[in-house]
Amino acid sequence: MKQVRIAVFASGRGSTFQAIHKTLAAMEATPEAAPARIVLCVSNNPHPGAFEYAESVGIETLRLSPKMFDDAAEYERVLMRTLEERRIEMIVLAGYMRQLPPAAVSGYRGRILNIHPALLPKFGGKGMFGMYVHEAVIAAGEKESGPTIHLVDEEYDSGPILAQERVPVLDGDTPETLAERVLKVEHSLYPRVVIELARKLLAERPAVEGEAR
Repeated sequence: MKQVRIAVFASGRGSTFQAIHKTLAAMEATPEAAPARIVLCVSNNPHPGAFEYAESVGIETLRLSPKMFDDAAEYERVLMRTLEERRIEMIVLAGYMRQLPPAAVSGYRGRILNIHPALLPKFGGKGMFGMYVHEAVIAAGEKESGPTIHLVDEEYDSGPILAQERVPVLDGDTPETLAERVLKVEHSLYPRVVIELARKLLAERPAVEGEAR
């Protein structure tokens, strides 16, 4: 069975990573097999919650941070070699708090997904992450927010948008209450987009690899 091999990058507890993995795992029990499989979880932090979950379900974990290397070029080489050795075809950023190096963005162009907790292009860019985003949405008096899933390019939050889902901003919302409602939508939206992109990559794979359709 053909499956796209995914590396998930996460910096924190990995709740979105868990949602994606559980969705793919549930598909394995149906006649329609999952088009993708998560084979690696990468983090810039030494002991993220995402690693605990990955290890509990048998997914390889690996810490890779620029702080571990003498220079950015060495970090970039090790990261790319790691992805190549594990035959990674798609990267999913799930609460990853670092920008990918240029070689990764270039080498996986069109195959890197990221999720942002606001309706891009609003409230995006460098420094706009986590509670900062929800605080900005409320301070601006927005009536709607919600997650955006986009392809990654060289700039923060600027790649092509693949999906958005609107969440109302309620009277009396705090950044925490808004974040909680947006996160619930993220957990259903992100797995769907991962599956859609994986199916697209599988459809394109024969032409890339020279296989007969």
